[in-house]
Amino acid sequence: MPEGAPRAHRGGVRSDWDDKATEMERGQPRVGPYPAPGLIRRARRMVDMSQREFARAAKVSQSTVARLESGALKPSLDVMQTLLSVAGLHLVVVDDEGHVVLPMRESDDVRDGNRRRYPSHLDTILDPRAGEWWADVYGLARPPETFYRDRRKRDYMRARSRWEVRVAQLRDEPPPRNPYAAAEQQARWARIREEFRLGIRKAPEINSDEYDDID
Repeated sequence: MPEGAPRAHRGGVRSDWDDKATEMERGQPRVGPYPAPGLIRRARRMVDMSQREFARAAKVSQSTVARLESGALKPSLDVMQTLLSVAGLHLVVVDDEGHVVLPMRESDDVRDGNRRRYPSHLDTILDPRAGEWWADVYGLARPPETFYRDRRKRDYMRARSRWEVRVAQLRDEPPPRNPYAAAEQQARWARIREEFRLGIRKAPEINSDEYDDID
């Protein structure tokens, strides 16, 4: 419960105290939806430290803590994390459902030959097959990795992955519709016909002895 908060609230209805607190916090520096001064004071209360003790533990000046708590100074991300860590608290990123969002990790697989990262909003394809690289049509050498440029394709692949992973949550829902199913089937048959033409794929031999009883 915040410092000075009344112990009794009118069941389920925002009290006059809540309205007054919200008004007083208006314009203060914020971390997400929360006022930074209140978070710092909360951390200091959790460890039962004076401003001077808290500043010493965080290796900042007491005047810095005082200005941050008054809202006169906007904390940087590093300073905010340093202060909160004194109380064993950590900053995280969460989505609208409260799930922690993890960062994208660094990997050689998501960099091109010049060490540049592939676009973060695109899904990387490792060992792309024929037709999966955008420059295949130009006859260029295919790289070891590439990415989907087609937004509809990306949206489908992500929806399919979500449907396969969250089995319990999406058990009663049909799989996402592949907008390219018909085109992919046609491309597959075209690839098979081409393999027959080139002799890469051969028709299975039929043993005529098995069909002696057929007129």
